[in-house]
Amino acid sequence: MKTGITASGVRQILDDLLLVLFILLTVDVVVVMLHKINTVVLKTDYQKVFRYQLILCAVLLLFALDVRFNLFTRSQFIVLRVVSWVLRAAVVLFSAVILFFCGKAIEGGMIRNAGEADYAIVLGLALENGQPAPDLLRRLDTAEAYLKEYSEARLILTGGNADGLGRTEAEVMRDTLTEKGIPESRLILEDRAETTEENFRNIAALVSKDAPVVMISSDYHMDRAVRYAKREGFSGVMRLPAPSGIPAYGANMLWEVILDLNDLTKWNRTGD
Repeated sequence: MKTGITASGVRQILDDLLLVLFILLTVDVVVVMLHKINTVVLKTDYQKVFRYQLILCAVLLLFALDVRFNLFTRSQFIVLRVVSWVLRAAVVLFSAVILFFCGKAIEGGMIRNAGEADYAIVLGLALENGQPAPDLLRRLDTAEAYLKEYSEARLILTGGNADGLGRTEAEVMRDTLTEKGIPESRLILEDRAETTEENFRNIAALVSKDAPVVMISSDYHMDRAVRYAKREGFSGVMRLPAPSGIPAYGANMLWEVILDLNDLTKWNRTGD
């Protein structure tokens, strides 16, 4: 007698994996964002994005449940089945949009084409209880390595959201780098901007938009950051993505999806 996994069995395994993946994503978002909300200064902005992240997670979970259990097509009544098919189409379409923007962010973070430039821009990240977040430390490690490779380069440290003691992201980054032995003369602070878009408006007053610059930010953030820089008129942007932490990757990815959708539709203003 022949035994083995049938095609339907393989599909059921894949469906189960999809459902587990989106459950883990939801857990990741809840844990990471509640931690952020309790530690960062920008609590209102993080709470706002958190609500939208939960909506995206709910859509993805409905999509996975429908794939696994035919959630929307089990009714025996024709009217309800028609309504269910409409709901299914909406969930599938919105899930496709979410996954498209996730893929866009992932692809943007895989491009690494940094070369020699006079300036490298290090984008800030909200401080956690006045300290640099893990992903911000990874950005600074990447920036430190760049300075060691190019001895004439200087860093523009951005971020103006101050902690309870009045220290901005840029100032904390400067202090962290000088503690590592980086001369302060190689550091330029842009500590007034509160959003990524404002960063580039202010940086435009410090360097020529036509000059080559290196962008240093987390991999998940790179696509949107470069887009904002080009929108402001910077034509020679090179990418140097910093690796991001795996535990918070899902939450960060959905953060980018929300801000991309916001940027596309202009339905709201967020703080990053």
